[in-house]
Amino acid sequence: MIPPAADAPRTPDVFDPRGYAQGLPHTAYRLLRDRHPVAWQEEHEVLGWPAGPGFWAVTRHADVVRVLKDARTFSSYLGATQIRDPDPADLPFIRRMMLNQDPPGHGRLRRLVSRAFTRGRIDRFRTAVRDRARGLLTAAVDTARTGSGVVDLVTTVTDDYALLNLADVLGVPPGERGLLLDWTRRVIGYQDPDESGPPASGPDGRPADPRSPAMLQDMFAFARELAAHKRRHPGDDVLTVLATDRILATSELEMFFFLLTIAGNDTVRSAAPGGLLALARHPDAYRALRTGAVPTDSCVEELLRWHPPVLSFRRTAACDTELAGRPIRAGDKVVVLHGSANYDERVFTAPHRLDLARTPNPHVSFGDGPHVCLGAHLARLQLRVLYEETRRLLPTLELAAPPRYLVSNFIHGLKSLPLRVIPSDGGRPPG
Repeated sequence: MIPPAADAPRTPDVFDPRGYAQGLPHTAYRLLRDRHPVAWQEEHEVLGWPAGPGFWAVTRHADVVRVLKDARTFSSYLGATQIRDPDPADLPFIRRMMLNQDPPGHGRLRRLVSRAFTRGRIDRFRTAVRDRARGLLTAAVDTARTGSGVVDLVTTVTDDYALLNLADVLGVPPGERGLLLDWTRRVIGYQDPDESGPPASGPDGRPADPRSPAMLQDMFAFARELAAHKRRHPGDDVLTVLATDRILATSELEMFFFLLTIAGNDTVRSAAPGGLLALARHPDAYRALRTGAVPTDSCVEELLRWHPPVLSFRRTAACDTELAGRPIRAGDKVVVLHGSANYDERVFTAPHRLDLARTPNPHVSFGDGPHVCLGAHLARLQLRVLYEETRRLLPTLELAAPPRYLVSNFIHGLKSLPLRVIPSDGGRPPG
């Protein structure tokens, strides 16, 4: 690696998870895009986690897309996809996950799981998804009516909405569904004590990596038991398809369950409250959505651009190369910043204007290239239905207190979204 010279202008730190506790660091992103589009970042010790060797932060849209599409040069397999380096002893295990593989191995696993994640199977959940959105929002409105008029939409609506929808798709029995949220909090929220609790310690006294095999044994045991149950009692769900696939190894099934549980839950769990927050802060845009002045589909895309659920993904340079004029050495970590790319003025006109009719809208919130999000169709369906039911039931969205963001440099999550809600009479909005 070739870090910048000691006398080079100081670049903003976009590594520290605490820097995202107030939302996207737009000032830092803009400075990086304009002056240091591929910028060396120190990977300092933070929140009890050890320092690392540093990485290149990629902030412009075109460079982010190039990295995501060029798996031959920028590998998911060499060092996996999280900024922090995994324990070398854990790396072979982590590489089993489809997310952490390169073509052609990645393609084989993606084709296997795609047979379970068909558009038809997902569309069959549409009625249940709508009923769930309506029920959770109605309960939130009732809570507001009988109380102060304020309700936290994260704890009363969006957490359960994402979790229960995913459980239906996977085929997780009702009595076991709380486990999915517990595992998501532990793995995704590990940088935030509010989410993960005190971190477990490894043998060296440092915090234990929540993605290590030792920390995932309870999840994998559940996956094996559930797969055995599905073989005896098949259903119309993703786990049944995976469990009865003779090609899929048990270790691969375990990793698929991990990936679908964590990514499938947290994508919507983060995007949904982020979209509602954007609408609450832009009442004119929300009014346009309610009256039908803007299409729901373009609304979903713009809210995904505005509040990407994933902040960053890591690749490792497989060979010496160059990116935006910077020499990148084989073995260097290269981290794409989705939140910055989605606001790149070179691609998006007036990116800080929430434009629910924006088209085209080539955001990278679901990634790009071979690793583009497998569950994007399911996520879009859930978000579309949630926004449709919100506009039906809530004529206004008003922030009652500042939102609380997840402390994370990986997931753009919300821990709390207190809104003052004014229920409608249950009638459809005009238009």
